Amino acid sequence: MFEAAVRLSQARNLCLLDAPLKKVVVYLDPEEFKSTWLGNKAIYRTRMAIADGGELLIIAPGLKHFGEDDLIDALIRKYGYAGTDKVLEWVETEDDLRNCLSAAAHLIHGSSEGRFKITYAPGHVSAAEIEQVHFNYAPLDDMLRRYDPQQLRDGFNTMPDGEQIFYVSNPALGLWALRDNF
Repeated sequence: MFEAAVRLSQARNLCLLDAPLKKVVVYLDPEEFKSTWLGNKAIYRTRMAIADGGELLIIAPGLKHFGEDDLIDALIRKYGYAGTDKVLEWVETEDDLRNCLSAAAHLIHGSSEGRFKITYAPGHVSAAEIEQVHFNYAPLDDMLRRYDPQQLRDGFNTMPDGEQIFYVSNPALGLWALRDNF
């Protein structure tokens, strides 16, 4: 029974790809995703499919804060998504992060570990705030014009200028990875 459930889950939720993706564009529904705490699903659900040196663009019109509560929000703003080694160092030396290991785990999961570039195009968070947490910033209106969620289809898309992207309309609905790793 368990094995059958695993096979069904893999068939419905696991999107296996033959080659690493150079550019992934993820759209976060503004009614569902208002924080990076939730929105970083875009990172950990696509990371296994993104090429080294690739790019993940997260279009987040509803983004208003980083954490789902004031404590987590403050910790994310203070430390940012700096990678596993740095976060583990802070857990050893900083009481506030050591006392909130869920935030530490989130900071680790929200980093690309320097493997690919992460850019947020947020609705209600400034460029300075995005860059402070170690993400790149892009203006929302520009990204919505270029990567119109109403025009894109899930999967591979070719933009009018020839740019190839892989589009994900909702990162909560799958896990993208390379076939060779499974």
